[in-house]
Order: sequence, then C-alpha cells, then structure tokens
Amino acid sequence: MPSRGFFSEQWQREEREERDRLRQLEARLNALLDQRRPLVAQVRELSAKQQELYNRRQAPQAEAAQLHHETGEFGRKLSELRNACEAARRRLEEAVIRRRELVLTFDRGERMNPEQLRREIAELELRQQTRALPIEEENALIAALRQKAKDLQQIVARKEVAAEHERQRKEADAAITEARAEVARLVQEMGAARTERDKRRAEIPARLEAAGAVVAEMRAAGKARAELMAQLDVLGREIADVEREGRELLAKARQRREDAREIMKEYKRPLPAGRAGDPPPSEENHLEALLKGSKVTLR
Repeated sequence: MPSRGFFSEQWQREEREERDRLRQLEARLNALLDQRRPLVAQVRELSAKQQELYNRRQAPQAEAAQLHHETGEFGRKLSELRNACEAARRRLEEAVIRRRELVLTFDRGERMNPEQLRREIAELELRQQTRALPIEEENALIAALRQKAKDLQQIVARKEVAAEHERQRKEADAAITEARAEVARLVQEMGAARTERDKRRAEIPARLEAAGAVVAEMRAAGKARAELMAQLDVLGREIADVEREGRELLAKARQRREDAREIMKEYKRPLPAGRAGDPPPSEENHLEALLKGSKVTLR
C-alpha cells in the first residue's frame, strides 16, 4: 500500500520535527525559568529591604516631626513669655513713676520723722546752752530751732496724713520690688525656653539627615528593583512566546491526530459498488479518491 506508507512516513516525519521542536522549546523554557528564579529572588529581597528601610525611616522622621512640633511649642511659649515680660516691664515703669510722684507730692514736714526732729532740736538746744556763739550764729541757731519747732508742730498736727503718705510709699516700693522680681523670673524663663528651643532646633537636621540617608538607600534599592523588573519583563515576554509556540505545536499535533483518525475511518469504510466492467480499484486508488473527495486534508 504505497499511499498508506507515504502517509505514515509524512506523519512520522512531522511528528519527529514537532517533538524535536517541543524539546527545544522545553529546554529553552527551562533555561529561561532558571534565569528567572534568581531574578525573582533578588526582587523579593529588594522588596523586603525596601519595606525594612521604610520602617527604619519612620523613626527618625517621626522624631524630626516631634522635634519640629516641640520647637513650635517653645516658640509660642517664648512669644507668650515675651508679651508677659513686656507687660511686667510696663508695670515696673508705672510703679517707679508712681513712687516718684508720691515722693514729689509729699511735703517736707510730712516726710520728716518727728523723733528725728526732736533729736535735732535737742542737739541745737544743747549747743546753744553749752557754747558761746557769736551773735550771728546764735541768731541763726535760734531761727533753726524755731523752724524745726514749727515743723514738729506741723508733723504732729498732720500725723495721719504723713502716715498715709508713708503707707503709700511702702506700697509703691513693694510694687517696684514685685515687678522687678516678675521681670527677672520671666527673663530667666525665657532664657530656659530659648535654650530648649535651640537645642531641639539643632537636633532636627541630624534626624532629617538620618531619614534622608534611609530614603537614599530606598531609592537605590528601588532603582535596582526596577532594573530587575525590566529584565523579568523581557524574560516574561520570551517565556510567553515559547509557551505560545509550544501550545500551538501541541494543538497542531492534536489536530493532525484527529485528521489521521478521520482519514483512517474513511479508509476503512466499505467501497461503493462500481459499474459493470470497471476494473476493481486498488487500495492506492481508493485512498487517493478518498483524499480528493474528502474534506480532510493532510498537514
């Protein structure tokens, strides 16, 4: 049966070619997968490193944010202390002015101490009695005694007014002392707040530098990962091409086997009765007739 033999040889040749190509594709696919595995492992390592770097970056970044917040809080506190200090200085100036006004409004007699005047009068009297003075000095001494006696009478007469003036003076002195203490306290508190603010402000660049170094590492890891992903994309496309060609070959082989089964079914079908006088057809003519009249074609 030449036709059947011819059909079998062609089918076997194509089968061998397809098997050889499939083996080549399998070898190529295995080689590509072998190339892909270390790249995938490296990508996973870089992804894990990026996550670890991201977690590491959070600490210095959060510390920098906290320091920045605290710096702002100290800045607001300094502003409040500065305003309070200015108000305390104004109160101090007002207290000093008030005391000066009180001193200027006191009469001399109201500011003098009665006991002091009595001692001065006693000293002048003792001097008059124990010393012989020229007439001019004695007259001046007598005039001073009379003036001091007059001042003493005025002080005694206006004792309550003098006491009120003395109370106001003491209150003014106390207000000055209190205002000075408040100013000193606020200035000291401002200095401490400024020191703490400057300390935190100086720490911010170090925290930002640490976070920046981590970000630089993250960018380097991201760049390396992007390069690996590009290589994986190239391998992925090549793997997809190999798999697609393999699927096409397998589909072609399945279709050929299906066609072969159909041909064999037609070949085994009983021959129709010929006309009288026609020579009996050979198997070769029978197969050729089937191939010509059948929709099944050899691939």
